[in-house]
Amino acid sequence: MKKFIWISILFLSVFSVQAQDKKAKDLLDEVTAKVKSYENISIDFKYSLQNTKENINQGSKGNVILKGNLYHLNFMGTTKIFDGKKTYTIVPEDEEVTISKVDEKDENAITPSKMLTFFNEGYKYYWDIPQDIKGRKIQYIKLVPISSKDQRKEILLGIDVQTKNIYNLIEVGKKGTKTTLTVNSFKTNQPLSKNQFTFDESKFKNYYINRID
Repeated sequence: MKKFIWISILFLSVFSVQAQDKKAKDLLDEVTAKVKSYENISIDFKYSLQNTKENINQGSKGNVILKGNLYHLNFMGTTKIFDGKKTYTIVPEDEEVTISKVDEKDENAITPSKMLTFFNEGYKYYWDIPQDIKGRKIQYIKLVPISSKDQRKEILLGIDVQTKNIYNLIEVGKKGTKTTLTVNSFKTNQPLSKNQFTFDESKFKNYYINRID
């Protein structure tokens, strides 16, 4: 009889985990669908990196504009533009521009859709804790990399339950490094300049142009 009770408890526990995993997948699917429904996305974000053992505590702010597979990113004094074929990395401090070609068939190529839906491949996901943050209900999903070579231990993805938009991302490394990206502003379908994702080389005549093809 005792053996039957323990088997029943074990079965219910496994069933509960599977149900939670399905809830996690369903919520992530909603986030993906929401991202794909927007014509463009403009995000202002805050970034922090901490490692207590190494006494590292850094922070910065940035912004990115996404449209289809195009993006315009400003972060830590560097501007990065992707026009669909090439990436232009502009570093004013060094007066240098690096132009690199992107293989559209490369599954690992960085695209806006992967920036906000990276979790669709390469991770196991689990339903985690909910939190109330400034009146918003944020549900966390724990992502665990499948590859043992991945240097990240886990990622906590905070999702606004009402809007289904990503609120923050907390990445924990195997060596104790913790990076957090928090979305301060999330705007969609904004009017954009027709040259928003175009690199104008004439504006950088005094820069060293490094072409990597």
